[in-house]
Amino acid sequence: MAELYAVRNIRLCTKDCLCLYVCPTGATDTENSIIDTDKCIGCGKCAASCPSGAISMVPKTLPPQQKHSEAVQNTMKAVMRAKTKEESIAAGLPGPLAAAFEKSCRIQAEDIIREAGYMLPQSGNAHEFLKKLIENPPSADFPKETAEKLLQLLPENEN
Repeated sequence: MAELYAVRNIRLCTKDCLCLYVCPTGATDTENSIIDTDKCIGCGKCAASCPSGAISMVPKTLPPQQKHSEAVQNTMKAVMRAKTKEESIAAGLPGPLAAAFEKSCRIQAEDIIREAGYMLPQSGNAHEFLKKLIENPPSADFPKETAEKLLQLLPENEN
């Protein structure tokens, strides 16, 4: 099994904070809620104890990105454009069902984009995006150090 480290999905975190009490190294006890990868030993205790399922164990070495044929890429792009159009249509509808439909289309489009290789952490696109964020931060409180650390941790392996 590959060496792992813990990653917290802030959107899922319910702040129950059981991970703080089980982490033997204190990697989960940080000011910004981002798990300290330098301290994380990959034991998985925090992920196992997280009641909201917000912590996942991620391999330190990611497999190479698979190449898709041009036909597959074109099909994925066409489906993604259709989902984006559906999302726009749903955004104009009233009521909670419309909001759910809009979100469903967005999630499907994001999955297709990831599958096409545009949002994989080791892809050139992701690295280019992080570099642009570092050069031109979207806000004054943008954590440039985190983006720089991600660039160091996630090797670009498109070749």
